[in-house]
Amino acid sequence: MSFNYGLKPGTTQRVSPSGSSAATAAKFGTQTEYVRVASDADLHIVFAVSPTATANDIFLPADQPEIFKVSPGEKMAALGSGNVSVTEMSA
Repeated sequence: MSFNYGLKPGTTQRVSPSGSSAATAAKFGTQTEYVRVASDADLHIVFAVSPTATANDIFLPADQPEIFKVSPGEKMAALGSGNVSVTEMSA
């Protein structure tokens, strides 16, 4: 289980992969230090400037939100099926 340790939520993006890699539409903002990722289905995720998720990337189980450290300008890509919510967080 993830906890919000005093992080301020910002923009939320949604991704809905359907068996192939799908990335967030916008890059993370200049103030973004972390993202909170939640999904209603098991999937694999990766963070990069131009990401493509594969089955070898981070496994995120359904209904188990996680907070990840990221860099401004990156995006997140997900592989699987379901709905993914990516919320930018800052200190």
